[in-house]
Amino acid sequence: MRRGWRATAITLFTLSMLLGGVVGDRVLALTDEARELLRVYTELVTAAHENYGADVEYDDLVTSSINGMVRNLDPHTSFLSREAYADMRERQRSSFHGLGILVGMRHGQLTVITPIEGTPASRMGLRAGDVISKIEGETTDSMNIDDAVSRLKGPKGTSVRVEIIRQGLDEPLELSITRAEIPQDTVRYVYMITPETGYLSISDFNRGTGKEVAEAIAGLREQGMKRLLLDLRNNGGGLLDQAIEVADQFLPEGSKIVETGGRTRESFQEFYASSRYDELGLPVVVLVNDGTASAAEIVAGAIQDHDVGLIVGTPTWGKGLVQTVYSLSYQSGIALTTAKYYTPSGRLIQRDYSSWFDYRIHAKDTDSEEAEAAPGDVYRTDLGREVYGGGGIAPDIEIEGQEISTLMQYLLSRSAFFDFANAYTAQRIIENRAWTLPDGLMDEFRAWLLEEELATEEEIEGLASEEDAAMSERYLHAEIFNSAFGIEARYQILAAGDLQVLRALEALDEATSLLARRQELKGDDRRAAAGI
Repeated sequence: MRRGWRATAITLFTLSMLLGGVVGDRVLALTDEARELLRVYTELVTAAHENYGADVEYDDLVTSSINGMVRNLDPHTSFLSREAYADMRERQRSSFHGLGILVGMRHGQLTVITPIEGTPASRMGLRAGDVISKIEGETTDSMNIDDAVSRLKGPKGTSVRVEIIRQGLDEPLELSITRAEIPQDTVRYVYMITPETGYLSISDFNRGTGKEVAEAIAGLREQGMKRLLLDLRNNGGGLLDQAIEVADQFLPEGSKIVETGGRTRESFQEFYASSRYDELGLPVVVLVNDGTASAAEIVAGAIQDHDVGLIVGTPTWGKGLVQTVYSLSYQSGIALTTAKYYTPSGRLIQRDYSSWFDYRIHAKDTDSEEAEAAPGDVYRTDLGREVYGGGGIAPDIEIEGQEISTLMQYLLSRSAFFDFANAYTAQRIIENRAWTLPDGLMDEFRAWLLEEELATEEEIEGLASEEDAAMSERYLHAEIFNSAFGIEARYQILAAGDLQVLRALEALDEATSLLARRQELKGDDRRAAAGI
């Protein structure tokens, strides 16, 4: 009973804060109405605990009521339990302590997707496809991915014992691996995609993103970059200050990056490009899709509004609510929406969320011609180009990603290409990246699918279609390179056949013309300022 009343006390504290009781270090007086409502809530929790027809814990009642309350506010305000709060803080850091592997569940087994180069796992020889069967002597069969990862992480310099099952070996490998600091890089892929075009992909925005982007751009310039493809697809956002620091590297000094506005005076803020970084000054195309959200939309919107680059892909998610995280008792917290984001031209990034279900599944109103013909309010970029509000960033050039056939989706879901590639490289050494698929490999793959009962004869005939055959070859090539050279090599192979990437490369000529017009505008402004 003592534990239950402690939970109730925590709830009263939390609700007091949300109703105006505690904000930072300021204590505000509760209204009589608020006090009465809190009294009713306390009585309700007590009555439910003591009289409900089954056992219910105070903690469960309290957590459920808090989650119900924040869900009624908006889709992005959320209560953070002790575990969720700690996880959020770790994700925002630029590094953690662990082994340096990407893992996933394959056929219900904890499997190494790829070791990260230069980390303890890489130095100990872990390979893509290795199954981690035990951690500290405990089988991983019943562990979920989060539980397993938490056991592999730990203080720097400590060791963890793992048992590895590897194709081609009769006995498991027992390894003791010393944990080290592992960077949480957000610039996942950076390379020259053509002799003059740099490619830079940002996965999210954490404490080190601005610095990572600056270093990546400098490295690409040294390799002769004259144009840049910035990939923000499936970037769900992150820290506002890092979005500002990244956008700062693309915009002229003094350009507005984003503004925020809400109910309180403190929520109205404007952020501008500083002189911290030199303006990129190169043609830019930004790739986006419906997984591009929040901080990533801020960067894309600023680049589009100031005409320093073109946006290619599909409309972004439309997440423009500003969350401020407040710490609560017992190491919990709340991410509370306090304002909304607006692009430099004044577009509201946030999409309508009056229907929680439609918002979550990203439903679009396509039931009428009027809906399709009404993209939203019209705004103007610096050069006078029309851009549209109504939620998210609408691309300048819209192109959908490549559709995947039902058979290909099935093979990918069963890790067919991944498994075959690991079996293939276990018997062969791929010495350099000039390697290409040898004749007969697709026939070998089809025979393997039959042997593993992953496809029927009729389905395998479907792989002979031009589209599926080309995609199968690309995935085989990519997974073999992942096993031999790492995940970036895999990514480069897949990007070479990505329809959106190919269209973005074509759009760089248009981005070159846009930049020339932008620079003419800049010259006109300077002449006008000088009175010429």
